[in-house]
Amino acid sequence: MNVKEFGKVAVLMGGRSAEREVSLMSGTGVLKALQSKGVDAHAFDPSERDLGELKREGFARCFIALHGRFGEDGTVQGALELLGIPYTGPGVMASAVAMDKLMTKRIWLAEGLPTPAWRQVRSAEETRAAFAALGSPMIVKPVREGSTIGLTKVTTLEQCDAAYALAAGQDPMVMCEQFIAGDEVTCPVLGTGDQARALPVIRIVAPDGNYDYQNKYFTDDTKYLVPCGLPEGEEAAIQALVLKAYRTLDCRGWARADVMIDAATRKPYLLEINTSPGMTGHSLVPMSARATGLDYEDLCLTLLASAARDNA
Repeated sequence: MNVKEFGKVAVLMGGRSAEREVSLMSGTGVLKALQSKGVDAHAFDPSERDLGELKREGFARCFIALHGRFGEDGTVQGALELLGIPYTGPGVMASAVAMDKLMTKRIWLAEGLPTPAWRQVRSAEETRAAFAALGSPMIVKPVREGSTIGLTKVTTLEQCDAAYALAAGQDPMVMCEQFIAGDEVTCPVLGTGDQARALPVIRIVAPDGNYDYQNKYFTDDTKYLVPCGLPEGEEAAIQALVLKAYRTLDCRGWARADVMIDAATRKPYLLEINTSPGMTGHSLVPMSARATGLDYEDLCLTLLASAARDNA
């Protein structure tokens, strides 16, 4: 791979979302990795600089290490399309849909893909009604946020009001979701169309089953199992399901899908798909890629090489 062909590369990091801190960690890791491979890579924070500077300063492609809104939701992708600059990860429509957990679920359900039952709610009263319908435990979360920010696992009716207020503080669109008790796993995908391939499944074992923001990024107490140790055939079935979910949303480049496996039935349920996954020291795509022999630096190069535009 001739890295000089990439030209001047911007690593987009930081941004304005609630995941800014994690994005800066991801972007710093990617930047160092690309530079170590000889890529002419530079940090670029869209919250501090106008995106138009990318064109004026001669950037030839972008590695998107932004997470959450204003980075993972199709907005930056659309701007880069207008600027004519290729970028990593899915395009405008796939990014926008995947960021919206409700829209993602509606599409998956229409395609016959399993996802937990849910209700969209607009008030604490509707959240209590959802609790009566979905049962305990129930997850309350913002529709367009990531990294479990604003998420609450509700086990009593009395918790519903505070859970709704927390989620609504992050996004006016709030959803309640049936909780699936069982193994929590995640599966990355690399590539586009028929060339897309699922990487090894990672099983996540968090302290007290609480895989929250702190346990995701800032502690070493969470265990990540690769190989995942699932019963024979389950890993392959989950990989096939995740690939179908990825292609259904017309993703390209890379993404990572989160899945819960019902402990009683062993049925997998798709939770969501992340179109700009983390690239920190605790992140899961690098961990899964490493299990196939692809180290962090080469993973970053592979992703950069996949940079594209919807309308190229």
